[in-house]
Parts: sequence; C-alpha cells; structure tokens
Amino acid sequence: MVGPATEEEAGVNIGPLVAVVGPCGAGKTTLVNALRTRGVRAREVAQEHSYVPAMWLRITRPDLLIYLAVSREAAERRVGQPFPSGMWERMLTRLAHARAHADLLVETAPLSAVEVLELVLQFLQVGE
Repeated sequence: MVGPATEEEAGVNIGPLVAVVGPCGAGKTTLVNALRTRGVRAREVAQEHSYVPAMWLRITRPDLLIYLAVSREAAERRVGQPFPSGMWERMLTRLAHARAHADLLVETAPLSAVEVLELVLQFLQVGE
C-alpha cells in the first residue's frame, strides 16, 4: 500500500505521536500509511536494523508505541524471500526493548491489513 510519505503530506499535525515497530514483513509501512490517511500522527521506526535498544525512543519520542509481531513464515511470505541465517533472530533481539515497552502489541500473521488497522484504531479510539 502506498500512502503519504510524511505527516505534512497527509495533512496530519495534531494528536498523539504514534510510533510503529516490528520485524520486516510485519506490516509497519502499510499500517503507518493507513493511519496517516485517517489523520493520525504515525511514524514507522526501523528499529529492527539498529543495535541501539532504545533507538525507537531516540528517533521518535512517541506518545504511544505499537509493536507489530509476525511469525517468521508469514514475514517471509510477505517479503517474498527467506531471511538469511540468523537474521530473524537478530531482528527479534534488536526489537526486544521496543516490544517490552509497547503500549499495544498486535500479532499480524492471522490478520488482514484492514483488521490490523481496525484493532489499532480501536486502541487509539479514532473513528473511521
């Protein structure tokens, strides 16, 4: 799903800042784009690529942190290729701090993008 690249392009400038983290293939980009089109200040944080445990906090200073969890198998299907040996485990290790501090954890593997969005909007108490 392609959406606005920035909050400004989406016309978003009020409300809590929501950061979205999770491993590759969890649906971060899709969720952030959908939230922005609904006026939510949302940012995707590529924490899975950082060795700094609290990079999500340093980058965004969010009011709320959403962690999107996904199984390795589902993530590999979504990205269209297997992860190299050890990469999945490294991502999860890098994400452990964010996961522990998340205000909401959503397991995305069994859900559609629309279902994930609905759960997050309910949590945020934002009307559709």
